[in-house]
Amino acid sequence: MSTSLFMKQTIASLVPYGSRVLDLGCGDGALLAYLQEEHGCTGYGVEIDDANIAVCIQRGVQVLQLNLEQGLSMFEDNTFDVVLQIDTLQHLRNAETMLKETLRVGKTGIITFPNFAHWFNRWSVLNGRMPVTPQLPYEWYDTPNIRVGTFADFRALAAKNHFNVQQSFGITEEKIIQHFVNLRSVVAVFQLAAQQ
Repeated sequence: MSTSLFMKQTIASLVPYGSRVLDLGCGDGALLAYLQEEHGCTGYGVEIDDANIAVCIQRGVQVLQLNLEQGLSMFEDNTFDVVLQIDTLQHLRNAETMLKETLRVGKTGIITFPNFAHWFNRWSVLNGRMPVTPQLPYEWYDTPNIRVGTFADFRALAAKNHFNVQQSFGITEEKIIQHFVNLRSVVAVFQLAAQQ
C-alpha cells in the first residue's frame, strides 16, 4: 500500500527534524525518502521483499533485507531516535515482542495500523462478512494480515507493557480524528516511548 502525502506529512510531524530513523517494513522506501528529503533525517529501512528493496535503492534509501520475525538483535539499545512501524504490526506473528524491540532500539516508536473497530468494519461483520476497504483491501482468504486490532486493543496492550503513549489519534479520509477514535478512525496512530 502506498503512503499518501497526507500520511507522510502526518508521520513527519511526529519525527523531530534530523532524526536517525529505522523504518520497519519500509516497503518501497517512499516514507523514509520523504523524511530524508523534507525533514533532514538519516537512517535505514528494513524490508524483506526483493522488488521493494530494489525500489528503495533506486530512491537512495539505505535498506537492510531482514525478516522482522527474527527480531532486531543486530541493533544496540537506543541506536535510533525514532523507529517506525507503518502498516507493519498486523503482518507480524511476534507483534508484542516487536513493539518491545522497537522501544529498545529507538527512543520513540511510531506505529500505525488499520483500526478494525471502525464503524464500517463493524457494520460488515454485523452483516456477516469480513470488511474489504482501502486499508483492508483483501478478502479473508487471501489477506497477508495475520491479525486485526483496534485502537482500544492497542491502548490496552500499551498499558500492559507500560509503554508511554505520547500521542495517539486516528485518521479517516485524510483527516485527524481525536474524538470517538475507536469508532471513527480508519487508521490508528500511536507515538510511544518506553517508561523510564
